[in-house]
Amino acid sequence: MAARLYLDHAATTPLLPQAREAMARAFVIWANPSSPHAEGRAARAALEEARMRVKAALGWQGELVFTSGASEALAIALTRCRLPLAAVSAVEHEAVLRLAGNAARLPVREGLVRADDAALPGLVAVQHVNNETGVIQPVSALAAAVREAGGLLLADCAQSAGKIALPDADLIALSAHKFGGPIGIGALLMRDWAMLAPTGGQERGYRPGTENLPGAMAMAAALEAGEAWMSEAARLRRMLDDAIAGAGGKVVACLADRIATISSYRMPGRSAAAQLIRFDAMGIAVSAGSACSSGSLKASHVLTAMGVEGASEVIRVSIGRETDEADIEQFITAWKDIAGQT
Repeated sequence: MAARLYLDHAATTPLLPQAREAMARAFVIWANPSSPHAEGRAARAALEEARMRVKAALGWQGELVFTSGASEALAIALTRCRLPLAAVSAVEHEAVLRLAGNAARLPVREGLVRADDAALPGLVAVQHVNNETGVIQPVSALAAAVREAGGLLLADCAQSAGKIALPDADLIALSAHKFGGPIGIGALLMRDWAMLAPTGGQERGYRPGTENLPGAMAMAAALEAGEAWMSEAARLRRMLDDAIAGAGGKVVACLADRIATISSYRMPGRSAAAQLIRFDAMGIAVSAGSACSSGSLKASHVLTAMGVEGASEVIRVSIGRETDEADIEQFITAWKDIAGQT
């Protein structure tokens, strides 16, 4: 069988060799980092070293709590912030919307939240890079407006961390498996411990449970691999955008600032479900919306909030470090084949 083409890196991306090696080393230090004996102290030292390495790789000067991923990090921030949740953007990930309750939904224009809408005296959640369209929100500007109003800004950086610079937010959630680390480890970054109410347990009382030392060490190694590959990703995405537009497709949010790794495309006259079946049969893995909701039949809340025409005909293509020009050419050929079918 011919090798399959994987273009769903926004869902999860392969574990980097550096991360795998770091995990193997960490499994040798098998003691509980919270234990007071010599073995536990050695594990604790390795955990704190990993914490400092992650912060250094991200350029983060504040605090860091290791979590099981971005969803848990978001849940901690949303439910334990000292300020009440005031608003979330209408295009947030489902992990945020599930916990948003009656909080206001900030509208988007051309996919973007406006600072005037976000300036509220409470916790405001705005995703840095949208997981379906790749649109980059002006989070630093939004955070300034929120702070001026007496609030705090929470940024979901699951799709941006390890790829582009973090925004100037007060709380940041991220997940290692989005940038080459292992599944099951992430982090919540915060400017100050006082922003959240602790509940006891590990991680200075902000997250109970035995610390995932292998995951933390692998996460640090993955981040230290760097972002140099993003320039090639940008070239490949431009190539893909141009080819799709030239073949009669529509590039969602084509005028917005978008991360190089994620794009959404509409194939007029072909449902997303039908496209996924055909692409999969042709050995190509893509998705419709986020991995957390692509198995359902409901319309994408992101595309609906953006007012995208033909939202049910949109698929997501996301590229990774391993993606090359031949992969993009293979996808374009498949796209044209499917689009031309009757």
